[in-house]
Amino acid sequence: MNERTYGNTHLFVIPAIIWGSTWYVITFQLGKVDPLLSVAYRFLGGAFILFTYCFIKKKPLKYSWKEHARIGLQGSLLFGINYWLVYQSESLINSGLVAVAFSTIIFFNMIFGAIFLKLKIVSKVISGALLGLVGTIIIFKDELQSIDASGDTMTGILLCFLGVASASLGNIVSASNSKMKIPVIQSTAYGMGYGGLMMLAIALGLGKEFAFDTSLEYVLSLSYLTIFGSIIAFVTYLTLISKIGPDRAAYAIVLLPLIAVTISTLLEGFNFTVYTALGMLLLLLGNYFALAKKGK
Repeated sequence: MNERTYGNTHLFVIPAIIWGSTWYVITFQLGKVDPLLSVAYRFLGGAFILFTYCFIKKKPLKYSWKEHARIGLQGSLLFGINYWLVYQSESLINSGLVAVAFSTIIFFNMIFGAIFLKLKIVSKVISGALLGLVGTIIIFKDELQSIDASGDTMTGILLCFLGVASASLGNIVSASNSKMKIPVIQSTAYGMGYGGLMMLAIALGLGKEFAFDTSLEYVLSLSYLTIFGSIIAFVTYLTLISKIGPDRAAYAIVLLPLIAVTISTLLEGFNFTVYTALGMLLLLLGNYFALAKKGK
């Protein structure tokens, strides 16, 4: 494996492992503070830390209004609208269906990438995406079988796919910003700031009670989500997008159910069955197709 391939794989693994763990860590955020406010705290905290880093390293932070508009669009889609819609959908449908829905982000990235970035749709990537989607469905088959066809369920599914579309468009804008030589760290700092402010405005606009939980569990989980789930994971993931494109980079998200189920099995007593193993195998095969070197 050459140095460049290793570097890309390294960037792929980091966000996959971190975001796979956030499903469990988020459970410690639920309680006194409304989820919208918790997400606002998370991204505003992430923006503050990244800006501090930029100041210390003397990285340029001055950009034109046009560049700020592009960064603001990226932040609104990736750190604002995306999370708002997902939290809304999770109040109506179970997490298994949300996981399956987010596995389709690679298809959204391929379609939007072809439309807006003129990227080619590679057959190997499609094959890998289908394997990953089938694997995720098998892992969460019991949760999916419990879904009813009520109006709330259909609304939840619609909101979830709108959230996936928002996240995907955020990926595409990020790839476009990278092509315009807007640095990943600075754009992520501003983007998290814009997204966090949007979430805060939405929460306050909806009349959510402004609160903060000072318990150790809440503070530690918020710190983990801010530093690892936001700063480290997003910087590495958006860097990966700039290197290999939004279609193949999306496999970092497709792999999340595998990580999440492993953690749930170890810490929450998840019932690991032969179907779980089969689903994980298909996920790994799908990721093999995603990371395999393109033929000459």
